Amino acid sequence: MLKNAWLAVLIVCFITHSEIANAQNNKTGTWGIGTIVLPGDSTHNWGGYIELQTRSNEFFNQFYYYETKGGVSYDIAKNYTALIGTGRYITYDYNDLDAPATVKEFRMWEQLTINNFLNRVKIEHRYRAEQRWLNGIYRNRFRYRINLVVPLNHKKVEAKTWFFSVFDEIFLNNKAPHFERNRFSAGLGYQFDKSLSVQAAYLDQYNYSLASQGGKNNLAITVMYRINRKNTRPKEHIPTAND
Repeated sequence: MLKNAWLAVLIVCFITHSEIANAQNNKTGTWGIGTIVLPGDSTHNWGGYIELQTRSNEFFNQFYYYETKGGVSYDIAKNYTALIGTGRYITYDYNDLDAPATVKEFRMWEQLTINNFLNRVKIEHRYRAEQRWLNGIYRNRFRYRINLVVPLNHKKVEAKTWFFSVFDEIFLNNKAPHFERNRFSAGLGYQFDKSLSVQAAYLDQYNYSLASQGGKNNLAITVMYRINRKNTRPKEHIPTAND
C-alpha cells in the first residue's frame, strides 16, 4: 500500500511536468553545482553544508546566475532532518553580461527532510519555507520536493555505485496566482567512494507569473563531497542536490 502511494505521487508529478512543459525555451542551459556536506551519523546529530552554483542561458555559454549558500542541520529522529539555511543569489542579463546585476537576492529558509528507504528504492520528501529579499523587496515562498533514487548495481548507494535519480519540486507563494515554479529532473550518477559522487541530469524549470511564463531545458552537473567523521558509522544517504 505504501509503495503504491509513492508511485501515485510520482505519476502525478510526471503528468504535471508534461502538461506545463509545452512552452519551452529552445536553448539548452547548463547548471554547475558543487556541494560539501557534513552529515549526521551514528554519534552526531548536528551537520551542515555549503554549496556553490552557476547557471548559463546557453550550453556552457552566457553564464548569468551565481549563488552561494549553506546551512546547519540537525537529525531530530531516524530519517528526519531539520535545517536552517541562508544564501546569496545574483542574476545578470545574459544579453548584456557587462551590465550590473538585475537581481540581488538574500534568502533564509527552514526545512524538514523525511527519507524512506524501501529496499532498493530511496525516497526523499523535502518541505521548505523561504524568506526572500529581492533587490530589497520581501517575499515568502514555499517548496515541496519528492525525490526518488534507485541504486543500479548495489542495494544501497555506497562506493562504486551507479544510481538513477528523478525528482519533481513545486514552488508556491502566499500571493496570487500562488503557483510560481515547477522543477523536474532525471539523471544518472556515480558514487566513487564513501565521500565523492557525481551526477549528470536533464533538468527542466518552468516559471510562471502574471506577466510571463515558460520553461527551459538544462544539463545539470552536480559534484558532491561528503565529510565522514572518524570512528563513526555513516547513515544511509540519498545523493541529491541541496538546492
